[in-house]
Amino acid sequence: MRMAGDAVIKTSAPGSLMLLGEHAVLHGSRALVGAINRRIEVELFSHGHVDTECDSQRPSLEDLVIIHSSLGDYQAPLNELGDHPNFRFVLQAIKQHLDAIPSGFELKITSEFSADIGFGSSAAVTVAVHAALMHWLLGVEPENEALFKQALETVLAVQGRGSGSDLAASVYGGIVGFTTDPDFIPIEVSIPLTAVYCGYKTPTPDVILRVEQLKATDPQKYERIYFDINASAEMAIALLAKHDFPGFGKILNRNQELMDEMGVNTPELQEIVEALQNAPDIFGAKISGSGMGDCAVGIGYADLSTLEYPVYHLEITPAGCQYYE
Repeated sequence: MRMAGDAVIKTSAPGSLMLLGEHAVLHGSRALVGAINRRIEVELFSHGHVDTECDSQRPSLEDLVIIHSSLGDYQAPLNELGDHPNFRFVLQAIKQHLDAIPSGFELKITSEFSADIGFGSSAAVTVAVHAALMHWLLGVEPENEALFKQALETVLAVQGRGSGSDLAASVYGGIVGFTTDPDFIPIEVSIPLTAVYCGYKTPTPDVILRVEQLKATDPQKYERIYFDINASAEMAIALLAKHDFPGFGKILNRNQELMDEMGVNTPELQEIVEALQNAPDIFGAKISGSGMGDCAVGIGYADLSTLEYPVYHLEITPAGCQYYE
């Protein structure tokens, strides 16, 4: 049971879509990533001193971590947090704060989008969970850079590799020009997006490994590709500052060619990208994310009713991680 005095912290973080810089960002290039108007919300209820009726063989509610989400439920004592395939990012985030956590607590996680689609769900839930825990433990909203650092530590612990680009969007909102220094260039612009899911995705670490293997066979080719991608991202920042969406769209189209040359395109993604690029109200389109499946994104709104793939009309949101009373 929840007592009236239980601490209640509510946070949310947006999902995201990569616009430019996939793979190259891991080698020092700049990426552009946008926060989208689909969010993941986390509510934290601290158990504190709870009057519960339980036998001595069962852990007190004061010592339990309880997680509820559409992906299922989880429960374990604070000092016995194990693994769970649906909650790896959440559990790793909790483990990073274990020394400071005073009691058991409950997390309720709700999402406005499916974890099966490449809208940055892992990054969004990681940021929102850390934000709730840090707010609870510190008593104040954490600084964005401290929140990003904790979230990146979680992602690297869980999947071993990752740039943190999607985390930057979930923390800061809007479009972020990001490098792994880390360096953040916020771009205040609102853009309509059409995202199309190809029906399957390859885990990001697997795609990264594949690209690294290809790069080892022809390093000069990939250095040229990464140089072009970095130049594209820097140029895109200038164009977006002027709201030059046609110019930005041309950069996306060119970077689709670079993604194809990199070896991460698929027939399904190519079909989707061509449909987007041919739509009258789309400025440009490309693969979004690591590739070899998942999503393609176009700048603007397109109907695409003839495509047999899920189509999502989204917007870039200026709201990054948020805290609620």
